Amino acid sequence: MAGNETPNRDMELVIITGMSGAGRTVAMQSFEDLGFYCIDNLPPELLVTFLDLMMKSEKRMRRIAAVMDTRGGDLFDSLIGALDGLLHTEGVSSRILFLEADDETLVKRYKETRRSHPLANGGLPLAGIRKERQLLSEMKGRARSIYNTSKLKPRQLREKIITEFSTSGDSGFTVNFISFGFKHGMPIDADVVFDVRFLPNPFYIEELKPKTGLDKEVSDYVLKWSDTRLLIEKLSDLFKFLIPQYKNEGKSQVVIAFGCTGGQHRSVTLAEFFGKRFKEEYKTFITHRDIENRKE
Repeated sequence: MAGNETPNRDMELVIITGMSGAGRTVAMQSFEDLGFYCIDNLPPELLVTFLDLMMKSEKRMRRIAAVMDTRGGDLFDSLIGALDGLLHTEGVSSRILFLEADDETLVKRYKETRRSHPLANGGLPLAGIRKERQLLSEMKGRARSIYNTSKLKPRQLREKIITEFSTSGDSGFTVNFISFGFKHGMPIDADVVFDVRFLPNPFYIEELKPKTGLDKEVSDYVLKWSDTRLLIEKLSDLFKFLIPQYKNEGKSQVVIAFGCTGGQHRSVTLAEFFGKRFKEEYKTFITHRDIENRKE
């Protein structure tokens, strides 16, 4: 079994902890992209109880990431005991991810954000950093994975987490193809929008009008034209270049939208076509926003 895989029978628990300002928020977002159920600042004394509830739930969460840090004050002291208790919890495989950075980097990050360190009590950030480093020394010693983020950009930290904690090569990156109708408004969550209203419209073919791009007759009609074939050829080349750029930039997804007049025929056909074309390379999703929204 590969080192980053977990037996199916076990619940996988990752404790995210470490220095304030070292990237815990980016880490939690990265685990969410990998399909983990994430919880922030869970009181350590409730950890075992929380896991027990999750295991008894009908919708059992198999992968959980919990951020635990010194914001809990005195409660953080009980984390070591809670972790020892997990060793005797059947069906739970746990590990600690510890994030750290050098003092100079942490001070710089606090100055840039104009935040005060949670342990500084209104004083200098460096005093709080040194106090926190001492409090976390035992946790760091127990950690299986320790990332120093001093020279890491958020995208690089995300890549490290995905490399170590993903399963079956799942990067957590998804490509979403959306169809929509301009008469119903633009999709606000699209990264790229293509207007395909210049293509021949099946709406004006009596037998095709009540159908949608999910029907073979409509799809065949839209795809048979030379303009459609040329568009597909050019967009295929564009997507082969564009999609990896979004992924390399550290984005968790890219949303590509196709719009026609009503969102019934042409846009649906193209969203379906490209969603199926790229499903072997990426985790793809296809959404037809307005397919049930018929307005003459």
